[in-house]
Amino acid sequence: MKKSIKYWLVAAAFALPTLQSCTNLDEELFSEVQSDQFGKTADEAAALLGPAYGSLGGYSWNIHNLENSADDMMVPTRGGDWYDNGNWQAYKKHSWTSQHGPINDIWGFCYGGISTTNRLLAQLATASDQAKAELRGIRAYYYFTLLDVFGNVPLVTDFNDVSLPDTKNRADVYAFVEKELTEIAGKLPKGNNTKHYAKFSQGAANALLAKLYLNAQVFKGSAENAKAIAACDAVLNSGDYSLAGTTLENFTTKNEGSQENILIVPYDSKRNGGMNIQMRTLHYKNKETYNLCGDPWNGFCTVSSFYNSFDDADARKKMWLAGPQLDPKTGQVWKDSQGRDLIFSGEHYDMNTGALIAPYNNPEAQNQSQGSGARWQKYEIQKNNTSCDQDNDAAILRLADVILMKAEALFRSGNAAGALTEINKIRSRSGVPAFTEVTLDNLLAERGRELAGEAWRRNDLVRFGKFTNAWDFKGESPKSRELMPIPQSRIDANPKLKQNPGY
Repeated sequence: MKKSIKYWLVAAAFALPTLQSCTNLDEELFSEVQSDQFGKTADEAAALLGPAYGSLGGYSWNIHNLENSADDMMVPTRGGDWYDNGNWQAYKKHSWTSQHGPINDIWGFCYGGISTTNRLLAQLATASDQAKAELRGIRAYYYFTLLDVFGNVPLVTDFNDVSLPDTKNRADVYAFVEKELTEIAGKLPKGNNTKHYAKFSQGAANALLAKLYLNAQVFKGSAENAKAIAACDAVLNSGDYSLAGTTLENFTTKNEGSQENILIVPYDSKRNGGMNIQMRTLHYKNKETYNLCGDPWNGFCTVSSFYNSFDDADARKKMWLAGPQLDPKTGQVWKDSQGRDLIFSGEHYDMNTGALIAPYNNPEAQNQSQGSGARWQKYEIQKNNTSCDQDNDAAILRLADVILMKAEALFRSGNAAGALTEINKIRSRSGVPAFTEVTLDNLLAERGRELAGEAWRRNDLVRFGKFTNAWDFKGESPKSRELMPIPQSRIDANPKLKQNPGY
């Protein structure tokens, strides 16, 4: 049943083209049904909200890519592949500028989604309270992302106001997100049931509030750990969610059955593409391993220090594809284009000499061998798929994150015993020994192992004061790198925008 709901949401995202393009509120938007008479039933509201949910489709590309600025992911330059004007190297080295293309894409993704929700809120003034609450929730997610990534940004809530917006300070944006989420929580549907699958739910509002409060020290200069704990408890005590048997069960190709995922972006290989991580990470020859639609692009991977942070007994280590890559027809190890055995490793090797590349000896991370880096298979790779997109739904927020957020907030509040209980819930299901004590370092490390590749690592590193530290392929970077630059093209279009310090 959830699958049919997913198809309905995907279809709704592309429905009603007249509504999506219209700005004249006097125009007849719904053929024989006027807008002030439509949107009051659950089915009508789902159809109208489709474009807002559809705007989240860019999450897999835009937000996942940001993970390459952290210590768990990278995109090596292997020969001429993945150089792309140095964008991926800049992410890893923290040498990006205001001209960086992927950072500009994040800005466009967020404000494009905000524009869609603002337009629908203006056009659907008589829709149900729940429908309007869902739209405000989606918009709050976009503003949370802008608050996190860029800091000081414009607050635009009126679709009919065409004036150039001023930049608001980070604390004001924080206050707006908090206000929106607290006001709508009681009007939203309960989470994780068939009828409301992939909608912005009460659980999503409270989990995002917990994330907001946990980052309050960074976002507005004062901690809100008690509020973070309360928001986590609102999710944990709702009865709507439960931990899966393993972490990776939440990322299968048919993961709409997960009872752990809270805020979800539904993808579909035929109806709503965008989940194509298998193409981004696998080697060209892995087309034959999984009978894929075409040759993968041999890109995203991890680095040795992060890969080696997983105990071999940790069930989560299976999120990385490592070891010799075998020809499925012969069982023999494939050779790369340099004639060497194709072995995926957490280590990185020079493609010309085969020599191990030590951190900082090659700060550009150029000339990597084709096997450098264990590949990311946290989202199950879909076999025999005729599309280059997969069916896995993306999990933005899930229960394990909420439990770890509560552990961190408890520890920062002085309740180490409570934090230990929470963090060991996550460790126990992965088959690793329970911690006997909690420290900030092992809290951060456990969040890394549990949430690797889920686009929270940069946020975590900033909150723990580690984002500017030296790590593989990167020396120490200035504190100003904790915020991304306002894209220069956006400042050119709106001179009222203020560039972040250091750019």
